[in-house]
Amino acid sequence: MNKSAILHIPLSQYAFANSEDSFTIRLRAEKGDLDLCTLFYGDRACNISPVQFSCIPMEQRYQDALYDFYEITLHPCPKRICYYFKVEKGSEWSYYYADAFHEELPDLVTEDGFVIEGRSEYYQYPYILRSEIIQLPTWFLNAIVYNIFPDSFADGKESLSNKGKEIRLSSNTVCKTLHGGTIRGILENLDYISGLGFNCLYLNPIFQAGEYHKYDTLDYFHIDPCMGTDEDFLELTDNIHKRGMHIIIDGVFNHCSWYFPQFEDVMEKGTASPYKDWFYKLDFPIDRPKSTEELPKYACFAYERKMPKLNTANPEVQEYFAAIGRYWIENFHVDGWRLDVANEVDKNFWRKFRRTIKSANPEAVLIGEVWENAEIWLKGDLFDSTMNYDFRKHCRDFFALQKTAAEGFAFGMTDMMLRYPSQISYGQLNLLDSHDVTRFYSLCGEDYERWQAAFLYLCLAPGIPSIFYGDEKLIAGIRESEYRQGMPWQEDHDDSEKFVREALKIRKDWISPLDDWKMLQTAPEENLLIFDREGKHHVRLILYLGNIPVKIKCGSGKILLQKRLAGSFLQKNGFIVLLMR
Repeated sequence: MNKSAILHIPLSQYAFANSEDSFTIRLRAEKGDLDLCTLFYGDRACNISPVQFSCIPMEQRYQDALYDFYEITLHPCPKRICYYFKVEKGSEWSYYYADAFHEELPDLVTEDGFVIEGRSEYYQYPYILRSEIIQLPTWFLNAIVYNIFPDSFADGKESLSNKGKEIRLSSNTVCKTLHGGTIRGILENLDYISGLGFNCLYLNPIFQAGEYHKYDTLDYFHIDPCMGTDEDFLELTDNIHKRGMHIIIDGVFNHCSWYFPQFEDVMEKGTASPYKDWFYKLDFPIDRPKSTEELPKYACFAYERKMPKLNTANPEVQEYFAAIGRYWIENFHVDGWRLDVANEVDKNFWRKFRRTIKSANPEAVLIGEVWENAEIWLKGDLFDSTMNYDFRKHCRDFFALQKTAAEGFAFGMTDMMLRYPSQISYGQLNLLDSHDVTRFYSLCGEDYERWQAAFLYLCLAPGIPSIFYGDEKLIAGIRESEYRQGMPWQEDHDDSEKFVREALKIRKDWISPLDDWKMLQTAPEENLLIFDREGKHHVRLILYLGNIPVKIKCGSGKILLQKRLAGSFLQKNGFIVLLMR
């Protein structure tokens, strides 16, 4: 038995409450090493000595390249839990508790029979507190998100002028647009968006800003005049909610525009400005660099001199932006915030922001932009979800670039899913595209079938599917000017739009957000992937990216969507969805 590979971490993704009477426990072991893993659990505060334990075999549910992962969900379960494991391989066995291996349990008995027990030495979950159970808003778990870059989407019903403009404000600063998209353009195309199957919009920044992308905010309390008015936006949110849809907006609070009034005050008054502590790493006197070669005397976003970095550890800054968050929730009824550059912002800023938003609307969702492992950001005190760029990375390497075989893809997805408690993993915002990355269709070499396979996986995998505007019209683009191009409304893409509608309908009709998931088969054919979601329905997805036809067992379920399926043979870039019951 390889004891060095065995791992359990209490009060983590290895031991977490799903509800007040449901608790999940995981244990890691070397791949193929254990014959049996048994969980013993009891009430850590019971008035019987020693603790009366129940035992249950754990299921080896997942595996990656190196490890097996055993899991069990106790339902119902004690409010106060103590537990330990018995691991077995052949005739070798050991108890595992207190992060060590033992041949006996920690209970001691005196000569007169009195039990001096060591119940505190077992693994513990002290108490399942209602306030500590991580629960995402139900509407968000059921969301299918359409991500719009507002400047590039529409200025009328299925139309976009692709003409830029500039508006000079009373402060003499200028707001710009590149393609001419507007808030009313989004409003006039809600039929199109909902008709595809989407029930939630995520808008990139819409507040008053200088550049076309609107990530250099001037005024956080008003819609950018190039995009419309505050009244336009209220009309949009009202119409979205009348349709039973939701809307998430972009919050850019790590940095602002160098024309942000508080920053201008600092430039004008120097150390006498009441806002001198609102910005990060100032070296007085402050002025705007004249060129990209001149280094700014202040910290900024990604060395972009036009975007000074805010000092988000400052309580005044925290109060100011928490009030902005509340303002758009209460007055314009937005349903959540996507939070830009979230991992560069002070954690106490986000704690304050979260408390304020949740007091205004407990059902509002907070999504952090975190590209890497987001474990420390998803403990229940900061964000509900993050943009799942790891999902995109694994899909890119398997479906698009074909650098990874099906087995490696399955292992990567398993590691990603087991990184968090289940309810957090099921609430990650999965994506293939965003405003910051190359279009996935381009990564596929504009191979429509490979893009289809990836999109189908996006729709049926655990997590919240998010599609970037125009993917349904097969927008391609490697560079920023290309992947943020104007929506090609006049191009005929009936086939790809129909495919998107069908895939999203399968998601809506047959998948529940917390349905169990499991990778079933990746071998012996390295390009064959079989994946299950099981709850009220049993949905099986079969994807094949090979060149030589392979024989598969289709089962007796109804085939809702298929690609190049001839009898029981699956040909190149094929996929089917089986609904087993």
